[in-house]
Amino acid sequence: MIPNRSFTLDNSTPSESWRVFQIMAEFVAGFETMSSIWPSISIFGSARTPVEDPNYQKAEEISYLLSNSGFAVVSGGGPGIMEAVNKGGKRGRAPSVGLNIQLPAEQKPNEYQDVELHFRHFFSRKVMFVKYASAYVVMPGGFGTLDELVEALTLIQTGKTRHIPVILVDSKFWAGLLEWFRSTLAQTGMIHPDDLDLIQVCDEPQEVVDAIFAHYENRQLALSAKEREILLQL
Repeated sequence: MIPNRSFTLDNSTPSESWRVFQIMAEFVAGFETMSSIWPSISIFGSARTPVEDPNYQKAEEISYLLSNSGFAVVSGGGPGIMEAVNKGGKRGRAPSVGLNIQLPAEQKPNEYQDVELHFRHFFSRKVMFVKYASAYVVMPGGFGTLDELVEALTLIQTGKTRHIPVILVDSKFWAGLLEWFRSTLAQTGMIHPDDLDLIQVCDEPQEVVDAIFAHYENRQLALSAKEREILLQL
């Protein structure tokens, strides 16, 4: 027998419903802005990386090289690696883009953004990172960086987004995670061994740029009709 259940609507219900329009507004602003910025590369890494860290300097150089190669660079808009990315992009010739997020401990936008968007919701922000990216470059980082990395791999693996380069920078930092992917995930059948081919590892800034250009050497950088259809469903 199914027990009777009663539900009480409280004063939070209208605000939860109206929040849908706030979410819609974030998507509309993001789509309208990001669709005009092409091609672009999304670059991730720790907000805690100080200026004197070699990875900060490496991220800035990678971003500068990509910007001078014609790619807009997209970061999370905050400090650390995000700041380095926007700083390098600002020095180059393509736009430096920041997709900022409002956090309880408020993230301060860095000063190197040519294009600055602000989001309340991680999920709408994450769509912007993926939907318009021609590649993912992942610097050393923490949970947020891992979240973006694994989501990108999942979307590519499942065919929910197009196949783009996913490049990890700093082979020493990523070695333990990649070994676990191989020895545990692949060995136990949780992923197919070929899924590991979705990941590339580079150590030097020019290697990153070369890897992206190599990926597109025999395929179009512009979206095909099929890829457009896939991204419409993202």
